[in-house]
Amino acid sequence: MPALLRPALTALGVACLLSAASLASSGTAFAQAKQPPAPSQAAPAPAQQQAPALKQIALTDKQLDGVLAAQKEMDAITEKLPENTAPDPKVIAQLDDVAKKHGFAGYDDYNNVVDNISLVIGGFDPATKKYVGTDAVIKAQIAQVQADKKMPAKDKKEALDELNDALKTPAPQVENKGNIDLVAKYYDKLVAALGDDEN
Repeated sequence: MPALLRPALTALGVACLLSAASLASSGTAFAQAKQPPAPSQAAPAPAQQQAPALKQIALTDKQLDGVLAAQKEMDAITEKLPENTAPDPKVIAQLDDVAKKHGFAGYDDYNNVVDNISLVIGGFDPATKKYVGTDAVIKAQIAQVQADKKMPAKDKKEALDELNDALKTPAPQVENKGNIDLVAKYYDKLVAALGDDEN
């Protein structure tokens, strides 16, 4: 998660899912915020701030079960890593091993599945648990930040700038509409597993 957005949303007390939705809609899947960047993505040049295009896939129950089963082990490895640094080859090997243990070809495969899940979750209204699209979620977040009287002005401005930027750079449309129903089926478990990086 960008360091700029973290304090603002923490101060706001917005659910992690909401921050994930805004990040997913700005082109950065929230799974990548929790996971270390691949070696080739470490310290991107300013012109390369945009995340690489997401390879959308049709998700399966088996993949979602694998993500849920692997998440605690992945978090145990990644939470020890300093932010914005490339992990060493030993860490990459550990991540690959955990991914393979849970049915993925490797860490890249696992991460692509998480990114696809994040794209879909980013469009869910956390109150209704219905898919409404990322724009609607971001607009609701903007209204929530604007209405917060306790948030420091500086944090509010930073959060609103991030959210407005996210609105200007829409997330890709979900190509595999079946993913929406599948993620809805696992919604609570996915939010608990993937959305808990702030708490």
